[in-house]
Amino acid sequence: MSTLPFRDLRLDAHGRLLLTDLNGDSHVAVTPVRAHPISAPDEGLSLVGSHGHELAWVERLSALPDGPRRLLEAELAAREFHPTLKRLISVNTFSTPSTWRIETDRGEVDFVLKSEEDIRRLEEGRLLITSTHGVQLQVPDRWALDKHSKKLLERFL
Repeated sequence: MSTLPFRDLRLDAHGRLLLTDLNGDSHVAVTPVRAHPISAPDEGLSLVGSHGHELAWVERLSALPDGPRRLLEAELAAREFHPTLKRLISVNTFSTPSTWRIETDRGEVDFVLKSEEDIRRLEEGRLLITSTHGVQLQVPDRWALDKHSKKLLERFL
């Protein structure tokens, strides 16, 4: 059985993460940061203090007790906004920058793709597409998209 890398983790009165480290020191406004958010989201989580220094390292998020794990999952969900692209409806031009109309798991949206380099190929047909506003859209399996979406997407790959 592994030991916790901290004594306590909770929210303060202002809704910020409060960490009590193994030495008993309290740290306010702690930020959880995944080491590998895309390829291994459960492995390696740094708890970073307000001055940017790591306060604790969590080997596996899933290995934590329910309370701290749920707290960290909620904080990460609030920080990590990665809608899933379900369908590519249209593009205004096949050169970049181009405006894309897409359907995501959160509804339809328009976004601007600045360059082809903003489409990152990951393993097994996965893609990560970054808009000009920094929103990262995930495509879990580009081969599973409908025929029209695949045709439009191929023009940029």
